[in-house]
Amino acid sequence: MKKIILPFIILCLFFSCKKEKKVVVQEPVKVEKPKPVIAYGFNLDDYTVINDTIKNGESFGVIMDRYHVMYPKINEIATKIKDTFDVRRVRTGRAYTILASKDSLEQAQVFIYKHNKVEATIIDFKDSIISAYKYRKKIKVVEKEIAGKIYSNLSVTMDSLKLKPTLTNTVADIYAWTLDFYRLQKGDTFKLIYEEKFINDTTFVGYGEVKAAIFTHGGEDLYAYKFVADSIKKIPEYYDQDGNMLRRAFLKSPIKFQYRISSRYNLRRKIALYGRVKAHRGTDFAAPYGTPIMTTASGTVVESARRGGNGNYVKVKHNSTYTTQYLHMKRRNVRVGDYVKQGDIIGWVGMTGNTSGPHVCYRFWKYGRQVDPFREKLPSAEPLDPKIKPTYLEYIKPFKKQLDSIKLPKPEPLSFKEKEILATN
Repeated sequence: MKKIILPFIILCLFFSCKKEKKVVVQEPVKVEKPKPVIAYGFNLDDYTVINDTIKNGESFGVIMDRYHVMYPKINEIATKIKDTFDVRRVRTGRAYTILASKDSLEQAQVFIYKHNKVEATIIDFKDSIISAYKYRKKIKVVEKEIAGKIYSNLSVTMDSLKLKPTLTNTVADIYAWTLDFYRLQKGDTFKLIYEEKFINDTTFVGYGEVKAAIFTHGGEDLYAYKFVADSIKKIPEYYDQDGNMLRRAFLKSPIKFQYRISSRYNLRRKIALYGRVKAHRGTDFAAPYGTPIMTTASGTVVESARRGGNGNYVKVKHNSTYTTQYLHMKRRNVRVGDYVKQGDIIGWVGMTGNTSGPHVCYRFWKYGRQVDPFREKLPSAEPLDPKIKPTYLEYIKPFKKQLDSIKLPKPEPLSFKEKEILATN
């Protein structure tokens, strides 16, 4: 009997040992608190957040009343902040954010008026002290490079590169004195070193400066470098590779874009409207009806009227030597005696007076005699001071190297829009 019991006990001990499990002590799971959502300097978790846009006919008072702010309080807010923000000037379509109380009433406590994607005015009235102040989001500036080849015109090419019209206009402004955009040729190329601005690293909010550029037109390289020559005035200008300022006394054209020269200065031109030889002492820039007309140089308006075959016209005296005139306007934007700066809009393309289509007739006087501006050697702006020129030439070296290293795009098939434009030219 003892012989049977002893093996049984041993087996029981063996199996009981096998069934023993290790006890694992689990650490408590750490629950991370969500990070607070901060915007415009406020913790949004503390408020009911309402985003909207100002509707047609809405006022600051109407919006505040909707979110349970009484009119005595609204009047107090408007009076206290009038030196910082005029509540009467809120504009239809502008976005705003209201931070309201987190209760059933949801009463407005902060009003954020967004001027654009970057700037806002914050009106804080949650306490007895009412305040209004400007707010600007942090912007990240990123340097970019781009290269393009002209197939029809600059606007179409820039658009095909997914670049916005504001950058196209900047490039046009840089070369407005040295390049006739109407005379661009298929195969002309350009390269740019420019800046793009972002908020939160992803939201595009516009372009910064164009640091350097090169436009190759008709085999000629036209460089442009942004440089501050005057350390006191700190006004940047664009200069070429030799230190000559690109800006000139006169723009090449009174129209920025989308124009064609339909008739040049010609003393023996036969005008169909009259059926006889009549001297044409101007240059006609055909452009869509309503296109802005710019003064090609700074000066004083000496005539602004509607008269005979000229229709609506403006005449600007620039100095004792030069005067310009702009005919057939739809509407004038200046009066006699106004001082206008180069590039200011003085009117819009129309068909007033003797004209068969929308255009501006641009006339140019030198010492009281009408001349062809395209044949005149017009004065240029002041060159760099010889003392500063060595500094400038050293400054542009890395930009020139960078521009020259940007690869031009390979030829691609023309888009339908580009083919259409080529067919009409």
